[in-house]
Amino acid sequence: MNYYSTKNKCITATLEEGVKWGMAPDGGLYMPQRFHVLTRRELEEVRKSRSLAETGWLIAQKMFGDDLPSGVLKALVEEALNFDTPVVQVSEKIHALELFHGPTLAFKDVGARFMARLLQYYNRNNDRLVHVLVATSGDTGSAVANGFLNIPGIKVHVLYPSGQVSPLQEKQFTTLGGNITALEVDGSFDDCQALVKQAFADEALRSEMVLTSANSINLARFLPQAFYYFRGWAQLDADELVIAVPSGNFGNLTAGLVAREMGLPVQIFLAASNANDVVPAYLETGKYTPRKSVRTIANAMDVGAPSNFERVLDLFGHKHERITAHLKGYRYSDEQIREIISTVQRQTGYILDPHGATGYEASRTYLENHPGTTAMFLGTAHPAKFPEVVNELTENKLQSPEKLLNIIKGKKVSEYISSAYSDFRHYLENIS
Repeated sequence: MNYYSTKNKCITATLEEGVKWGMAPDGGLYMPQRFHVLTRRELEEVRKSRSLAETGWLIAQKMFGDDLPSGVLKALVEEALNFDTPVVQVSEKIHALELFHGPTLAFKDVGARFMARLLQYYNRNNDRLVHVLVATSGDTGSAVANGFLNIPGIKVHVLYPSGQVSPLQEKQFTTLGGNITALEVDGSFDDCQALVKQAFADEALRSEMVLTSANSINLARFLPQAFYYFRGWAQLDADELVIAVPSGNFGNLTAGLVAREMGLPVQIFLAASNANDVVPAYLETGKYTPRKSVRTIANAMDVGAPSNFERVLDLFGHKHERITAHLKGYRYSDEQIREIISTVQRQTGYILDPHGATGYEASRTYLENHPGTTAMFLGTAHPAKFPEVVNELTENKLQSPEKLLNIIKGKKVSEYISSAYSDFRHYLENIS
């Protein structure tokens, strides 16, 4: 199957080209030319699946079956998705889809591990080093770094805003070494993302080195995230389901919309945001106005110009009334997020991270006016990755997984650069 650019549907690429290029040559993002809509029988097969890998294999065949040999695709899925994403009941009608049981305890492990193995397959006969550029506001960097760690022929460059990710998140991608380099940028996440996009638009640079992105702008990063939406639905017995998604760069929610296009039985998606509420504001007014991001305790959502919203607009033909029929927006301040974490732990015993807290509260608010509905929110990161916030609010009841305790002992190694593209280009020229 081919994939078209969101800026010009006449510009297309194969899966291999889309994965390797990251972005379309006109600066657009790739989208599938068509979606396989699951039949009732196929949905029942998904319903009976018993693991993320099994669900992923069923959906991957519909997504990528025309692009990869069956044996290769099956092995890729099984190796990448060697953990599950359980659904846990938090309150009577609200459930958490826990996406933090992978190697870096964050939802991005799914897409990052899938993409790493897919790129490795496509690069198997290539003697040129592939440089993966990834901007992160938190968990993307660690998921991508760990997903690509020690994969031959690939070097990863993680750009992150200095002082704006949690210490644990930072340690997860600055202590690995090997083929992973961390670039500490004097700026915001939006500045990091802009540097990556400028590099892709730099034709002279791309003639000298092979560049691709592992942010959710890469179709191989965001599309596999549809797998766990089906996995979550398969674990619930709900006729009327709404899904709340903590949203920053909107790749995660876009993957949910793709799952819906493929037949996932969900009524509506709830986009839960922090103070960076560009999309909720659009849903209310019909005017999309990106702006400079502000720092919050839900740092992975500190995005003022969400790249993947371009895909949402494309999916619904840029029609505001169509988008609002499928998407409802919510926003929460740091003060509100703290109160949600404290209240939910006190009332239910369940400990939320700052991002999941927005998803829980969006679910609770929506259910007040839709009592017959079941809600599932995405637990995007383990709360132990935010001990400074969570421990204070839960009377130190939080237990840190062993893998996080080991990371704390590692030594941070990073290169400091400004947010000027000239500095980033100079760095890339010197390592090519």
